[in-house]
Amino acid sequence: MTKNTKQTNEDHKEEYSQEGLENQEQEMATQEVNIDYKDNWLRAQADYQNLQKEVSVQRAQWAKMSELQILQEFVPVFENFKKAFAHGAESGEEMTQKQWENWQKGIEYIKKQFSDILTAHNVKEIKTVGEIFDPNIHEALKEEECEDKKEGEIIQELEGGYLHNDVVIQPAKVVVCKK
Repeated sequence: MTKNTKQTNEDHKEEYSQEGLENQEQEMATQEVNIDYKDNWLRAQADYQNLQKEVSVQRAQWAKMSELQILQEFVPVFENFKKAFAHGAESGEEMTQKQWENWQKGIEYIKKQFSDILTAHNVKEIKTVGEIFDPNIHEALKEEECEDKKEGEIIQELEGGYLHNDVVIQPAKVVVCKK
């Protein structure tokens, strides 16, 4: 081996060792970057879980507040019912025609209060008598033969049905005409 060959080999060794050092430095930098990414990912995941918990707590609070608000609207109606029935039972005697009429007006007023609250909350009554039976909003409890109506037409409402924003709260229970 000549001196030049030895020198070239040493130069190559030096280059390889320098490249090795550079590769090691790059690998260490990559590992540090990966650790940073992993650390940031774990932090983001923890933040997301905390946010989910916070949103869950807020939803529960909103539901309670909403329920409380609705109940506050119904309490005066309930109080009026209590007064009406206490007034009717209080006398112990039969009501005169005038007392009966006043009592009926009071009950009608309470019914209107209920209706107003339901309307304010987008609750609508389902139309029944004279309508064609729709299984999506009606529940047929009985079928009766009838000659003057169309088949499938509702001839009697047994219990009212209600919708809230076009979602059935309670289907109307009806009697349907059959031929």
